[in-house]
Amino acid sequence: MTSDAGDVSALSFEQARDELVQVVAKLEQGSPTLEESLSLWTRGEALAARCEEWLLGAKRRLDDARPDGEAVS
Repeated sequence: MTSDAGDVSALSFEQARDELVQVVAKLEQGSPTLEESLSLWTRGEALAARCEEWLLGAKRRLDDARPDGEAVS
């Protein structure tokens, strides 16, 4: 796992989600330094944004596929 905020745009939803789970677990355990905690937090934010991007894209595709044009809540 990369602990910096490197590019996450190539990650699948599952890859981003799994790495985010690992980041959260490390943060919950308590990182040895503030710098490492901040790095993990930054990476986690990027991963969460990637997951949200995937989910919003899926919602748009579902909305577009609905024959009655109703949005999925």
